[in-house]
Amino acid sequence: MRVELISNTKDPEITCARCAAVSWQRKGMKDLTLNEARQIIREVLSHRHESVIEHANFTFFVEEISRSLTHQLVRHRMASYTQQSMRYVNLTKSKEYFIKPESIAKNQNLSSSFDEIMAKCKDVYDFFVDKGVPPEDARFVLPIATQTKIAITMNARELRHFFELRCCLRSQWEIRELADKILEICRSVAPSLFENAGPSCVRLGYCPEAGLACGKINQVLEKYITK
Repeated sequence: MRVELISNTKDPEITCARCAAVSWQRKGMKDLTLNEARQIIREVLSHRHESVIEHANFTFFVEEISRSLTHQLVRHRMASYTQQSMRYVNLTKSKEYFIKPESIAKNQNLSSSFDEIMAKCKDVYDFFVDKGVPPEDARFVLPIATQTKIAITMNARELRHFFELRCCLRSQWEIRELADKILEICRSVAPSLFENAGPSCVRLGYCPEAGLACGKINQVLEKYITK
Protein backbone atom coordinates (compact mmCIF):
# COMPACT_ATOMS: atom_id res chain seq x y z
CA MET A 1 0.00 0.00 0.00
CA ARG A 2 1.31 3.44 -0.95
CA VAL A 3 -0.22 6.57 0.57
CA GLU A 4 0.87 10.05 -0.50
CA LEU A 5 -0.36 13.44 0.68
CA ILE A 6 -0.56 15.41 -2.57
CA SER A 7 -2.04 18.67 -1.23
CA ASN A 8 -3.53 20.29 1.83
CA THR A 9 -4.81 23.64 3.05
CA LYS A 10 -1.93 26.06 3.47
CA ASP A 11 -0.96 26.44 7.14
CA PRO A 12 -3.90 24.26 8.25
CA GLU A 13 -3.49 24.88 11.97
CA ILE A 14 -3.28 28.66 11.59
CA THR A 15 -6.19 28.63 9.15
CA CYS A 16 -8.42 26.71 11.57
CA ALA A 17 -7.35 28.85 14.54
CA ARG A 18 -8.17 32.05 12.67
CA CYS A 19 -11.56 30.64 11.70
CA ALA A 20 -12.18 29.68 15.31
CA ALA A 21 -11.38 33.21 16.40
CA VAL A 22 -14.17 34.56 14.20
CA SER A 23 -16.72 33.31 16.71
CA TRP A 24 -15.41 35.34 19.66
CA GLN A 25 -13.05 38.01 18.26
CA ARG A 26 -14.55 41.18 16.86
CA LYS A 27 -11.66 41.69 14.43
CA GLY A 28 -10.31 38.17 14.17
CA MET A 29 -6.65 37.23 14.35
CA LYS A 30 -4.43 38.07 11.41
CA ASP A 31 -0.94 37.46 12.77
CA LEU A 32 -1.09 34.25 14.74
CA THR A 33 2.10 32.34 15.39
CA LEU A 34 2.03 28.57 14.98
CA ASN A 35 2.28 28.06 18.74
CA GLU A 36 -0.62 30.48 19.34
CA ALA A 37 -2.67 28.69 16.71
CA ARG A 38 -2.00 25.32 18.29
CA GLN A 39 -3.03 26.60 21.70
CA ILE A 40 -6.33 27.82 20.26
CA ILE A 41 -6.93 24.53 18.44
CA ARG A 42 -6.29 22.50 21.58
CA GLU A 43 -8.67 24.68 23.58
CA VAL A 44 -11.40 24.50 20.95
CA LEU A 45 -11.13 20.74 20.54
CA SER A 46 -11.16 20.21 24.31
CA HIS A 47 -14.71 21.62 24.23
CA ARG A 48 -15.64 19.42 21.25
CA HIS A 49 -16.16 22.46 19.03
CA GLU A 50 -14.93 20.58 15.98
CA SER A 51 -16.67 22.46 13.19
CA VAL A 52 -13.77 24.93 12.97
CA ILE A 53 -11.34 22.23 11.81
CA GLU A 54 -13.52 21.56 8.78
CA HIS A 55 -11.67 24.50 7.21
CA ALA A 56 -8.56 22.33 6.68
CA ASN A 57 -8.63 19.89 3.77
CA PHE A 58 -6.21 17.09 2.93
CA THR A 59 -5.93 15.18 -0.35
CA PHE A 60 -4.27 11.78 -0.57
CA PHE A 61 -3.36 9.48 -3.43
CA VAL A 62 -3.53 5.78 -2.51
CA GLU A 63 -2.24 2.87 -4.59
CA GLU A 64 -1.85 -0.89 -4.27
CA ILE A 65 -5.10 -1.46 -2.43
CA SER A 66 -8.07 -3.73 -3.13
CA ARG A 67 -11.56 -2.83 -4.21
CA SER A 68 -12.62 -4.48 -0.96
CA LEU A 69 -11.01 -1.54 0.83
CA THR A 70 -12.55 1.12 -1.41
CA HIS A 71 -16.02 -0.40 -1.02
CA GLN A 72 -15.67 0.35 2.70
CA LEU A 73 -13.92 3.68 2.24
CA VAL A 74 -16.61 5.36 0.14
CA ARG A 75 -19.15 4.80 2.92
CA HIS A 76 -17.51 7.83 4.55
CA ARG A 77 -19.74 10.35 2.81
CA MET A 78 -18.21 13.67 3.97
CA ALA A 79 -15.38 13.26 1.51
CA SER A 80 -14.51 13.42 -2.19
CA TYR A 81 -13.21 10.44 -4.15
CA THR A 82 -11.83 9.79 -7.61
CA GLN A 83 -11.16 6.10 -8.25
CA GLN A 84 -9.49 4.29 -11.12
CA SER A 85 -12.22 3.31 -13.58
CA MET A 86 -12.51 -0.35 -14.52
CA ARG A 87 -14.66 0.79 -17.41
CA TYR A 88 -12.13 3.04 -19.12
CA VAL A 89 -8.87 1.49 -17.90
CA ASN A 90 -7.90 -1.73 -19.67
CA LEU A 91 -6.34 -3.93 -17.01
CA THR A 92 -4.88 -6.60 -19.32
CA LYS A 93 -1.40 -5.03 -19.08
CA SER A 94 -1.44 -4.65 -15.30
CA LYS A 95 1.50 -6.36 -13.62
CA GLU A 96 -0.23 -6.75 -10.29
CA TYR A 97 -3.88 -7.63 -10.34
CA PHE A 98 -4.80 -8.71 -6.84
CA ILE A 99 -4.27 -8.06 -3.12
CA LYS A 100 -3.73 -11.19 -1.05
CA PRO A 101 -4.69 -11.13 2.65
CA GLU A 102 -1.97 -12.22 5.08
CA SER A 103 -4.34 -14.79 6.61
CA ILE A 104 -4.22 -16.57 3.25
CA ALA A 105 -0.63 -15.77 2.24
CA LYS A 106 0.87 -17.35 5.37
CA ASN A 107 -0.62 -20.74 4.53
CA GLN A 108 0.98 -22.36 1.49
CA ASN A 109 -2.05 -24.42 0.50
CA LEU A 110 -4.48 -21.55 0.91
CA SER A 111 -2.13 -19.20 -0.90
CA SER A 112 -1.84 -21.59 -3.84
CA SER A 113 -5.62 -21.92 -4.06
CA PHE A 114 -5.97 -18.14 -3.98
CA ASP A 115 -3.38 -17.70 -6.75
CA GLU A 116 -5.08 -20.32 -8.88
CA ILE A 117 -8.49 -18.70 -8.62
CA MET A 118 -7.14 -15.20 -9.18
CA ALA A 119 -5.13 -16.35 -12.21
CA LYS A 120 -8.27 -17.86 -13.70
CA CYS A 121 -10.18 -14.63 -13.20
CA LYS A 122 -7.36 -12.69 -14.85
CA ASP A 123 -7.15 -15.12 -17.77
CA VAL A 124 -10.89 -14.92 -18.41
CA TYR A 125 -10.82 -11.10 -18.21
CA ASP A 126 -7.90 -10.95 -20.65
CA PHE A 127 -9.64 -13.44 -22.96
CA PHE A 128 -12.86 -11.43 -23.00
CA VAL A 129 -11.06 -8.18 -23.78
CA ASP A 130 -9.00 -9.90 -26.49
CA LYS A 131 -12.26 -11.08 -28.07
CA GLY A 132 -13.61 -7.55 -28.19
CA VAL A 133 -15.67 -7.51 -25.01
CA PRO A 134 -15.62 -3.93 -23.62
CA PRO A 135 -13.59 -3.63 -20.38
CA GLU A 136 -16.75 -2.36 -18.68
CA ASP A 137 -18.29 -5.81 -19.29
CA ALA A 138 -15.15 -7.94 -18.96
CA ARG A 139 -14.64 -6.53 -15.43
CA PHE A 140 -17.67 -8.51 -14.22
CA VAL A 141 -15.44 -11.56 -13.74
CA LEU A 142 -12.93 -9.73 -11.51
CA PRO A 143 -13.19 -10.12 -7.69
CA ILE A 144 -13.00 -7.45 -5.00
CA ALA A 145 -9.35 -8.48 -4.47
CA THR A 146 -8.58 -6.58 -7.71
CA GLN A 147 -6.04 -3.81 -7.20
CA THR A 148 -7.14 -0.22 -7.60
CA LYS A 149 -6.04 3.32 -6.84
CA ILE A 150 -7.99 6.25 -5.48
CA ALA A 151 -7.70 9.95 -4.65
CA ILE A 152 -9.28 11.01 -1.36
CA THR A 153 -10.07 14.46 0.00
CA MET A 154 -11.34 14.91 3.55
CA ASN A 155 -11.41 17.80 5.97
CA ALA A 156 -9.75 17.45 9.36
CA ARG A 157 -13.01 16.84 11.22
CA GLU A 158 -14.05 14.01 8.92
CA LEU A 159 -10.56 12.55 9.11
CA ARG A 160 -10.83 12.38 12.89
CA HIS A 161 -14.16 10.59 12.51
CA PHE A 162 -12.59 8.25 9.95
CA PHE A 163 -9.82 7.43 12.42
CA GLU A 164 -12.33 6.75 15.20
CA LEU A 165 -13.98 4.04 13.12
CA ARG A 166 -11.12 2.64 11.05
CA CYS A 167 -8.14 2.68 13.43
CA CYS A 168 -10.14 0.40 15.72
CA LEU A 169 -8.71 -3.10 16.08
CA ARG A 170 -12.12 -4.47 15.10
CA SER A 171 -11.88 -2.72 11.75
CA GLN A 172 -10.90 -4.77 8.69
CA TRP A 173 -7.11 -5.05 8.44
CA GLU A 174 -6.59 -3.31 5.10
CA ILE A 175 -8.60 -0.18 5.79
CA ARG A 176 -7.09 -0.05 9.30
CA GLU A 177 -3.65 0.01 7.72
CA LEU A 178 -4.78 2.85 5.47
CA ALA A 179 -6.19 4.80 8.41
CA ASP A 180 -2.96 4.40 10.39
CA LYS A 181 -0.84 5.57 7.46
CA ILE A 182 -3.04 8.62 6.86
CA LEU A 183 -3.05 9.49 10.57
CA GLU A 184 0.76 9.35 10.67
CA ILE A 185 0.96 11.75 7.73
CA CYS A 186 -1.66 14.11 9.18
CA ARG A 187 0.14 14.31 12.52
CA SER A 188 3.37 15.24 10.76
CA VAL A 189 1.66 18.10 8.90
CA ALA A 190 -0.79 19.45 11.50
CA PRO A 191 -0.14 17.87 14.91
CA SER A 192 -2.59 19.95 16.93
CA LEU A 193 -5.48 19.02 14.62
CA PHE A 194 -4.81 15.33 15.17
CA GLU A 195 -3.55 15.09 18.73
CA ASN A 196 -4.92 11.96 20.38
CA ALA A 197 -6.77 11.06 17.19
CA GLY A 198 -7.39 7.38 16.74
CA PRO A 199 -10.08 4.81 17.54
CA SER A 200 -13.09 6.02 19.52
CA CYS A 201 -11.82 4.50 22.77
CA VAL A 202 -9.01 7.08 22.78
CA ARG A 203 -11.53 9.92 23.06
CA LEU A 204 -14.02 8.10 25.27
CA GLY A 205 -11.64 6.28 27.59
CA TYR A 206 -13.62 3.09 27.11
CA CYS A 207 -14.70 0.85 24.24
CA PRO A 208 -18.20 1.60 22.89
CA GLU A 209 -18.35 -1.87 21.33
CA ALA A 210 -19.36 -3.38 24.70
CA GLY A 211 -19.39 -7.17 24.35
CA LEU A 212 -17.56 -6.93 21.03
CA ALA A 213 -14.58 -5.05 22.51
CA CYS A 214 -11.10 -6.19 21.53
CA GLY A 215 -9.97 -6.34 25.16
CA LYS A 216 -6.75 -4.46 24.36
CA ILE A 217 -7.67 -0.91 25.31
CA ASN A 218 -4.44 -0.26 27.25
CA GLN A 219 -2.31 -1.18 24.23
CA VAL A 220 -4.53 0.93 21.98
CA LEU A 221 -4.28 3.98 24.21
CA GLU A 222 -0.52 3.56 24.43
CA LYS A 223 -0.29 3.55 20.63
CA TYR A 224 -2.50 6.51 19.82
CA ILE A 225 -2.36 9.00 22.70
CA THR A 226 0.10 11.72 21.75
CA LYS A 227 3.08 11.99 24.06
